[in-house]
Amino acid sequence: MAFFGLFSRDKKETLDKGLEKTKQSFLSKLARTIVGKSRVDDEVLDNLEEVLITSDVGVETTLKIIERIESRVARDKVLGTNELQTILKEEIAALLEENNSGATGSIEFEKPVNDPYVIMVVGVNGVGKTTTIGKLAHQFKSAGKKVVLGAADTFRAAAVDQLIIWSERVGVPIVQQGMGADPASVAFDTLQSAKAQNADVVIIDTAGRLHNKVNLMNELSKIKRVMEKVVPGAPHEILLVLDGSTGQNAFEQAKQFSLATDINALAITKLDGTAKGGVVIGISDQMKIPVKYIGVGEGMNDLQLFDKHEFVDSLFN
Repeated sequence: MAFFGLFSRDKKETLDKGLEKTKQSFLSKLARTIVGKSRVDDEVLDNLEEVLITSDVGVETTLKIIERIESRVARDKVLGTNELQTILKEEIAALLEENNSGATGSIEFEKPVNDPYVIMVVGVNGVGKTTTIGKLAHQFKSAGKKVVLGAADTFRAAAVDQLIIWSERVGVPIVQQGMGADPASVAFDTLQSAKAQNADVVIIDTAGRLHNKVNLMNELSKIKRVMEKVVPGAPHEILLVLDGSTGQNAFEQAKQFSLATDINALAITKLDGTAKGGVVIGISDQMKIPVKYIGVGEGMNDLQLFDKHEFVDSLFN
């Protein structure tokens, strides 16, 4: 097996700026929970629970965090409110660590010998799926990798057209058969073309939504079966793209897609335009699927590898 690295560490200030709305909302709410209080008591914990839920962390993850803090209060007897932010930061970081979310610095991908590394991208329409594919392709190419795109979302003409525009913008080849073509056929041709070109990475776009979950499951399963005939073990990564600005709706989408296919990575986009960045914590905790990328801006390089340590630091800085 051959390995190659992906992406240098993105600038921390881009992440800080991208999470600014979430941070301001979260810290202002947190400050209000401890006004006039010198120690953490039941009232402070009740208020903290409300802060976390209204920050889109999610009910189950919030209760888990509160229980951990309650244990620390019971152990330490008297816990000052001036320590609450530090403790909360530690517990959120611990949750992300346990769920194996994110990377530190660069990621290593296991590329099969003589075959490309295949990424199948899924997600509903409007979450930034095509843009994420374009930005990924750009960053792979910038890292010196040969990339091929596959336009297998053939149920919307706009999806194919948008991916063609991105392929031209980034300067990478695309395999497409137009609207109405068989998605599995497009995936098959893409992998064959990528192998012929000795490509390093293939990124396959898929339909955002079919008219029911069974159809979606069948379509994605068919695409996977066809790809395996060309590249054994493909797809190596099934990346679900979620719109972070939708808060708990993103979590519901993650649950539905996890029933339809074996997702093993998440990309959460549009965090720069929302105060709902807490959804990253809840999705990571509840889905047990690693958050791999986050979108914190519109620029080509503003799709970042998710670094859990830097994320928590930016949230509480």
